[in-house]
Amino acid sequence: MQALSQKQLADRWLKSPRTLEQWRWLGKGPRYLKIGARVIYPLEFVEAYEAEHVHVCTIGPVAQERD
Repeated sequence: MQALSQKQLADRWLKSPRTLEQWRWLGKGPRYLKIGARVIYPLEFVEAYEAEHVHVCTIGPVAQERD
């Protein structure tokens, strides 16, 4: 399983690691694994979160295509 540390994800998104900590506390952001004190973000969860938040304008996310 490929995963990102909090610092790696913060660097990827140009955010502060503290922002990711706050998001976890608020229940926002991508799903993550916490094992002991270590937090990791599986790459599949990060990519799914990114895909859900694709926008074409400031009104809101792009509607998902239906089969």
